[in-house]
Amino acid sequence: VQLQASGGGLVQAGGSLRVSCVASGGTFSRYTIAWFRQAPGKERDFVAVIKARGGYTDYAESVKARFTVSRDNAKNTVYLQMNSLRPEDTAVYYCAASSTVIHSNLWSQTAYGYWGQGTLVTVSS
Repeated sequence: VQLQASGGGLVQAGGSLRVSCVASGGTFSRYTIAWFRQAPGKERDFVAVIKARGGYTDYAESVKARFTVSRDNAKNTVYLQMNSLRPEDTAVYYCAASSTVIHSNLWSQTAYGYWGQGTLVTVSS
């Protein structure tokens, strides 16, 4: 499966942004999709995950109650709605997919074999 992330941009602190991840080349509904982000000079970290059937989602503590992950299997798309953005949310956001990830590995980037190219989100103070 190929992944294409988009929707990044520049936003002021407190603002909102929605990034998208469009998949092609596979049976999208079979894939668990996760979002990771990498801030300048830092390692890539887990942000959010939504399982294949969409019934389970989870978030990093730093984004809980501010970010919402959802999916539209008919459009082969996963969304990450980001509200109340903070300067520390500035990062390149990557989507990743796996059809075989087990529950205990949902938060581990090594569990995902397919990655999008990333989209840059910049939050100004």
